Amino acid sequence: MVSYGVLFFDLDGTLTDSKEGITKSVQYALSKFAIKEDNLHNLEKFIGPPLDESFSKFYSLNEDEVVNAVKYYREYYAVKGIYENSLYPGIPELLEKFQELGKDMYIVTTKPTIFAEEVLKYFNIDDYFSQIVGSFLDGRRTSKAELIGYVLSCIPDVSKNKVVMIGDRKHDILGAKQTGIDSIAVSYGYGTLKELTKVEPTYIAGSIEELYGLIAK
Repeated sequence: MVSYGVLFFDLDGTLTDSKEGITKSVQYALSKFAIKEDNLHNLEKFIGPPLDESFSKFYSLNEDEVVNAVKYYREYYAVKGIYENSLYPGIPELLEKFQELGKDMYIVTTKPTIFAEEVLKYFNIDDYFSQIVGSFLDGRRTSKAELIGYVLSCIPDVSKNKVVMIGDRKHDILGAKQTGIDSIAVSYGYGTLKELTKVEPTYIAGSIEELYGLIAK
């Protein structure tokens, strides 16, 4: 097994259980279009992929409506949703252990950077990461492959076989493949095991403990 020195972490569904905040923000946005969705479980599919892609795919909103839906989403998220969130049990200890092992850690998320930074500071885990890289508020840099590629360009002296992307959705795994790095899919997040196995990650971790074991070997 390759010894990974650089770890790219997704945020939602990987480090944090962000279901409540994200789904309530989507629920709020949909209500602006007279779309009523009382069951937040049905909105879990929004956790991970780019918002504009999801509003278009799942609710057939046109281009202008998607722009407004993202705006409405952020109205709720920036005030309430960002804090309707929790760390998965064991995450601070995991990051501490990786730091002690000398791992260089980065956040690579489709969430806007400004929100990702606020979440990490809120949970007091921001200092574990060399860089926090997300999308721009204007809709640029929402592709996982583009995000990963950007971080790789910031560490040109690091061999790609020493880097691994860790995430809970197929977008994380496909982004890793498109940029030539390995991936670890965590099945405790919001991607189903079927979704994750279909895109063939390098490894699958079913728990925080399994994730630690894969990296620490």
